[in-house]
Amino acid sequence: MSAGHRFSDAERGGVYRAIFERRDVRSQFLPDPIPADVLERLLRAAHHAPSVGFMQPWDFIVVEDPAVKHEVKALHAQANAQAAHNYRDERAELYRQLKLEGIVESPINLCITCDRGRGGEHVLGRNTMLDADLFSACLAVQNLWLAARAEGIGVGWVSILEPRELARVLGLPEGVEPLAYLCLGYVSQFLERPELETRGWRSRLPLQDLVHANAWGGEVQDPALRSALLAGEPDRDPARGG
Repeated sequence: MSAGHRFSDAERGGVYRAIFERRDVRSQFLPDPIPADVLERLLRAAHHAPSVGFMQPWDFIVVEDPAVKHEVKALHAQANAQAAHNYRDERAELYRQLKLEGIVESPINLCITCDRGRGGEHVLGRNTMLDADLFSACLAVQNLWLAARAEGIGVGWVSILEPRELARVLGLPEGVEPLAYLCLGYVSQFLERPELETRGWRSRLPLQDLVHANAWGGEVQDPALRSALLAGEPDRDPARGG
């Protein structure tokens, strides 16, 4: 095995730490401002995401105006009230207790959009998978999220919003869709485990149940990989091997 292009152990550890310690933040935001140079680094990390046909379909709307934040928060309140009707009994009560946004508390809101017409009618790689531009914009979200964790900045994705209403509030032109509305800010803490897991909403699925060999349902034959998968979720830094 060639390790010529491999990061150092410390560098690898940083990458894996950002992945495993990333959290969806809602309740832990501090009012401290994000310095311009830090915000620029996060946006540049997002802009360096891979994209189908090098389409780069994203734009970034930085929202700091309290009036805009309050308007978006009102949209969330309306959508959240409607969503609550989808749950019953104990699930409904738990849903009502969850804080699902930090729109006003976070110093910066960021909407990442997807311009579906960018690159022309026939984008390389999107002729059969027509939503590959949306997938690309999601990769920009993940890039920004991991970079933010490395900077000690929390990110919360507010998905309970009606897209057309959000597009109206933000003045998006036709053909540009709001893909992710994010809350950004320094935090009092990063939770050790995802909040929805600790609150009993969902648990992380076992990885071994999600890995298939060659086709759906195919059993993993490699004994080393099978053993590693069955070992369960490691509470360690994979880059250190311990």
